[in-house]
Parts: sequence; structure tokens; C-alpha cells
Amino acid sequence: MGKNATGMFRGASKVTLDSKGRLAIPSRYRERLNSRCEGHLVVTVDRDHCLLIYPLPDWEEIQRKLDRLPSFNKLARETQRLMVGYATDLELDGHGRILLSQALCEFADLDKQTMLIGQGNKFELWDEERWNQRRDKWRSSDDLDDEDLPPELESLSL
Repeated sequence: MGKNATGMFRGASKVTLDSKGRLAIPSRYRERLNSRCEGHLVVTVDRDHCLLIYPLPDWEEIQRKLDRLPSFNKLARETQRLMVGYATDLELDGHGRILLSQALCEFADLDKQTMLIGQGNKFELWDEERWNQRRDKWRSSDDLDDEDLPPELESLSL
């Protein structure tokens, strides 16, 4: 299988975070994670107050891009500080779980109930309540019109 076949993650899953900060990755993703990165993952934070979970090779590509950002640009520096600063290497255990640090859980306000959202080459991990609020806001948003679309989306036919 090529990179695209093994690296595509899609779908939304409710997952429970246990009291120790362990999270079981749904079984349908585990084989792909093992073949893509032998269960080696990197978790970091996102400005939307969720966590981003990458297979290690995909994270390394992202970090190379982050490292090349202009250091004199304030937003670029802040993005580097957050994403690289919080980046944590994790490994799937024998039960397909990852252990999230307290700092990561606090950043994303994760409680027991979470949502794991496949985003192609990565996952987003959200507190379930925050995810539902954001999802409902995005669904009812009338403030996005065609003039706000980036050029890359204008030609996207769905």
C-alpha cells in the first residue's frame, strides 16, 4: 500500500479518557497506525483548543515546515512555540491505548468524554462538549460567504 492508503484517517468516534489519561484508539485505525509508524505517534496542541495526533513520519514533515517559518514573524513564532513546545512522543501500548500528559489534557480541557476526529493524515482530539458546540456553530454559521473562500477551495467540487 502507498502512503495515502495507509495514512488516511477519517470519521468521528466517541472515545473515553480514563482517570490516568489513557485513551484507546479505535481498533479500525490501529492496523494503519502500526503499518504507517509502528504505533509511534506525536501529540501536540492546536489553537482551537484541541489536540492533534500525528503518526511520527507525518509529524516530522510538519515539524520541518514549522522549523522553516520566519523567526521574525510573531504569529509564526507563537505557532512554533505551541506546536513544537507541546509536542509529545507517544506509543500505542499492547491494548491500542495512548497515555496523554496532564498538560495536554488541561490545554484541550479534556474530560472523560472526547471525540476523535479523523483528518486525513492526523486526528483531532476534542472534549466532546466543546466539539458539539463548535460543530453546531459551524453548521449554523451564516457569516462565511464565497468571498471568504481561499482560492484552493473555490475550485473544489464536492
